[in-house]
Amino acid sequence: MSDAQLVIVDAANVVGSVPDGWWRDRRGAAERLRDRLAAEGVPGRDGPVEIVLVVEGAARGVSSVPGVRVESAPGSGDDHMVELVAGAGERPVLVVTADRELRRRVGELGAEVAGPRTVRP
Repeated sequence: MSDAQLVIVDAANVVGSVPDGWWRDRRGAAERLRDRLAAEGVPGRDGPVEIVLVVEGAARGVSSVPGVRVESAPGSGDDHMVELVAGAGERPVLVVTADRELRRRVGELGAEVAGPRTVRP
């Protein structure tokens, strides 16, 4: 999918954007987000997209499903997402997060940024 837009989703930040009890089951919350992304994609995006959901901490180990590749960050999720953006080459990249510092870091690398509501109502 090298011609597809790369969409990197900050699982912890998106899940944490809605106070629905996610803190009681971080892994389950990440799995629900993964499943929603697999079913609905990224609203408003035309053309093919490759969705990468980056998980960390208690959500590590969530498996990939068709349509969503899940990557468990070995350390900082933010650092892992910056590495993914840096390695994307000329592909267009969208990073979904509300984290200001992460938005700044990936923006400096040329990524577009959008808030959690992009993928979570």
